[in-house]
This record gives sequence, structure tokens and C-alpha cells, in this order.
Amino acid sequence: MSTTITRIEDLEALYGPPAETSLVKEVDRVTPHYRAFIEASPFVVLATAGPEGLDCSPRGDARGFVRVHDDRTLMLPDRHGNNRIDSLRNLLRDPRAALLFVVPGSGNTLRVNGRAQVSADPDLLASFAVEGKAPRTVLVMAVEAVYFQCARAIIRSGLWDPKNHVDPAALPSVGRILAALSDDRVGGDDYDRVWPERAKASLW
Repeated sequence: MSTTITRIEDLEALYGPPAETSLVKEVDRVTPHYRAFIEASPFVVLATAGPEGLDCSPRGDARGFVRVHDDRTLMLPDRHGNNRIDSLRNLLRDPRAALLFVVPGSGNTLRVNGRAQVSADPDLLASFAVEGKAPRTVLVMAVEAVYFQCARAIIRSGLWDPKNHVDPAALPSVGRILAALSDDRVGGDDYDRVWPERAKASLW
């Protein structure tokens, strides 16, 4: 007998109906309470979909770097990165996007779903400049759904508990990963040695 669930009816029977609190929390706009989470967050995960598949990309900057333009529009600067532009490629073909806002020290996260456009408007880019450096593009997201995610996942993970922090030295370094995957063409100890200063000089 197969244990793979393939019907929505079977899934709903297994889990039961959601509580009212799980439904009433979802709205189609950024409320003042939800705005407080966005403005306190220095880190967000951007999810997109495209013909080549899915992408989930971390984005971080100073607290509140995602701008609440109005209660139905968010703006997210695309800072200096690796130039793969996977998320941006996806959005040009499929504008659906999802954001997960994380606030250090808070168990609750905030989820926003909507549709995003990629803007290169010079005035908009200039308004997001940091240390005189403007992003190359800004994502302008039309909000369709906003709701908080309860704290269970962060409580279970102990995410903010220093006792759970992992010593970076216990993990493979980026340089070693690159060297192993490229037969030593790139990466290695030299990459690891210069990376901190290179990153510091190219944050924006």
C-alpha cells in the first residue's frame, strides 16, 4: 500500500482544518504592525520561479533596507553580488515572488507574496545609494498577501541561542569547496585569505 499522498482531500484529512488565527493573520496589504517587522529586518530571503527552476536567494543590508513605498508596494535594492542574477532572470519570465523577513532575536518571521518588476530607473536607484554606490536594479513588488509565520521553527532550531552557533572553522571553506569542484582552477587558500577584504570593499 502506497504511503505517498497524492490527493488534497487526503492531505487535509491528515492535518485537519487550520485554526482561525492561521487564517485571519493574512491580509493583502502591509498593515502598520507588519510594517514594523519589515523595517526591523536586516535580512530577507527572496524566492522566485522560472523556466529553469526555482531560486531562493538571501538578501541583507542595514535594518529596514526593504522600503515600504506604500501599503501595497515594496522596493528591494539589488546590491553587489555574484552576477548570476538567477532571481532577476526568473522575474523577467515569471513575476511571482515571495519574501521571508527575519528579525534577529525575534521568533516570528514575516512572509510577503506578490509580483515583482525589475527597475533600472536612475532616480529610484539613486535613492537607494549607500556610501555613494547605487544598486544596479531595484525590485518593485506589488503586494498580494502578507502574514506572520509563528515562532515554532525558530524555537525548535534554537537559531538565536549562542550555544548552537557553529565555529566556521568546523566547516569547509569557500576556497576549498571551489578548488575541489574546479580541479584547483579557482579557489583554494589564496581565495580564502583575500576574501574578507575583497568582500568588505564590494559590499555595495
